[in-house]
Amino acid sequence: MSQKHGKAKRGIPAKEDFNEWYPFIVEAAELVDKRYPIKGMDVWRPYGWKAMRMIDNLTHAEMERTEHEEVNFPLLIPESLLEKENRLVALLKKAREEGVDPSELRLDEDEAGFKKEVYWVRHAGENELDIPMFLRPTSETAMYTMFPLWIRSHADLPLKTYQVVNTFRYETKQTRSFIRVREIHFFEAHTAHADEECATKQIEEDLEIVRNIMHQLCLPVMISKRPVWDTFPGAWYTIAIDVCMPNGRTLQVASVHHYRDQWAKAFDIKYEDENAEQQFCHQTTYGMSERLLGALVGMHGDDQGLIMPPAVAPIQVVIIPVLHTEGKEEVLTHVDEVAATLRTAGLRVKVDSRDIRAAKKYFDWEIKGVPLRLEIGRRDIENGTVFAARRTGGKEPLPVADVVDQVRAQLDNIAKILREKAASHVENRIKKFPKIGWKADGSMVFNELKEGTIYEMPFDGSDAQAEEIEKFSGFNILGDSVENFEQEIPCVVTGKPTKRRVYVGRTY
Repeated sequence: MSQKHGKAKRGIPAKEDFNEWYPFIVEAAELVDKRYPIKGMDVWRPYGWKAMRMIDNLTHAEMERTEHEEVNFPLLIPESLLEKENRLVALLKKAREEGVDPSELRLDEDEAGFKKEVYWVRHAGENELDIPMFLRPTSETAMYTMFPLWIRSHADLPLKTYQVVNTFRYETKQTRSFIRVREIHFFEAHTAHADEECATKQIEEDLEIVRNIMHQLCLPVMISKRPVWDTFPGAWYTIAIDVCMPNGRTLQVASVHHYRDQWAKAFDIKYEDENAEQQFCHQTTYGMSERLLGALVGMHGDDQGLIMPPAVAPIQVVIIPVLHTEGKEEVLTHVDEVAATLRTAGLRVKVDSRDIRAAKKYFDWEIKGVPLRLEIGRRDIENGTVFAARRTGGKEPLPVADVVDQVRAQLDNIAKILREKAASHVENRIKKFPKIGWKADGSMVFNELKEGTIYEMPFDGSDAQAEEIEKFSGFNILGDSVENFEQEIPCVVTGKPTKRRVYVGRTY
C-alpha cells in the first residue's frame, strides 16, 4: 500500500492515489464487503444498501412523475430467447457494416456470441433441463416476449415500464466495487410507442430525468451520442451519460437507446392504428446501475472519507451529545428532543450516544460522509444553540428555536458546495484537442495526449477518420456532445467550420 496518506493516523490512502483510495474507502465506509467467495459479487452492507436505495428512491420518483409503471420480470430466461436476440443483433450489426437496410437480410443469417457473457442454468436438482436457461444480463428478450400480449391497439400506447433488479454478466476484466461487477444492481426502463417521433420524445424525457437525478447526486455529466462503432448493434443510436472520475477517466453511469421498430419486427410487437391497420411499435430503453454510487464516492470523497450528497445520504445529520458527569441526563433529553423535531420534519437523523471518545465518533461519521454533524452540550443548551460542523468544511452555532430550517439551509449549502467543486473538477479536466498534422504516408500526427484529461474537439470528419484518431491517440471517442459549440470552429481534421463538439478520453 502507498505510503502517502491524507491523515497518517487514520491510515486512509491519499485520494490522489485513486486506485488505492477507492477500494479502501468503499470497505472502510462500510458500503460493501468484498470477501464473499465469488469474484465480482460483493455483499452490500446496511449503510451502502441504504445509500443505493436512496438513489433508487430518486429514480422511482422520476418514474412516477413521468407515468412509467413498475414491473418485475423473472430472473431466468430460456435459451431460445437468447438465440432470437443473437440473430437479431447479428443481423443489425451486419446491415450496419454493409450499409443496407436490415430488411434486405435474413434474420437467421448469423449469430452473435452473447452466450459467452451470461451465467447458465442447465440443471434443476439432479435433472438436466430440456431447455437451458440463463440469468438475465438485461431484459429486452424477456419483456419483448410479453409486450405483444399487452399491446393490441393505439389506445395501449405509449407503454412505459421499468424495473429495479439484479442482472448478471460474466465480467472477465478486473472487477471493482460498483464500477465493474458481475452481479449488478440495475435500473431499466423499456417503452413502446406508435412511431419514431413519439419514441424520440421519450428519449428527450429520459435525458430530462437524467439531469434531475444527477442534480440531486451533485454530479456534472457529459451527455453524448456514441459513435456508430460504439453503439449497441440492436439500437438505432445510443446516448451515453458519463461522469469524470478523479483521475480523469470517464465512467458511463447511464445510457439511452432508440431502437426504432427493429426489435418490434423481431418480436412481432404490433398495434392496430386508427385506420384499423397493423403497425410495428417503436421502442426505447433507458438503463442505470450501481455505478451511480461509485461515481458519487469517487467524485465527492476526500482524504477523510466519503462526502454523501444530502439527497441520498443514509444519515443526513448525526447528533453527538457532549457529556460531562454533571447535567448528563439533561443533555441526553435535549438531544432526543432535537432529534425528534428533525425526524418529524422528514430528516434522516442518528444520535451517537456511544460511550467512546469524541474523536472516534468524528472519525466514524467523517469516513461515512454524513453531511452535517451537530454537537450539543450544557453550554449549547444555555445559549439556545446547537453547534454545527459541515462535512464540506466550516463550523458555526445554529439557533435551536428554528433548528429544522437552519439544518435544511446547511444541507442545501453542502449540496451547492459539492456541485460547485464537482463542476470545477470537470472544467479543469476538459482541454482542447491538439492540432492534427499529417505524415508523408497520410497518417495522423499530433502531440501526445495527457493522461487524466478529457478532450473536446470540433469535428466534421468521417467515422473512418474518427477511428483513426482513436488508433493513433490510444484514447476513446466518447461521442457527439448533445451541446454543440456556440460558434463554428475549424474541424481538427478537415479544417471545415463546424459547431459539432466531440469528446475524447480514457474510459473505465
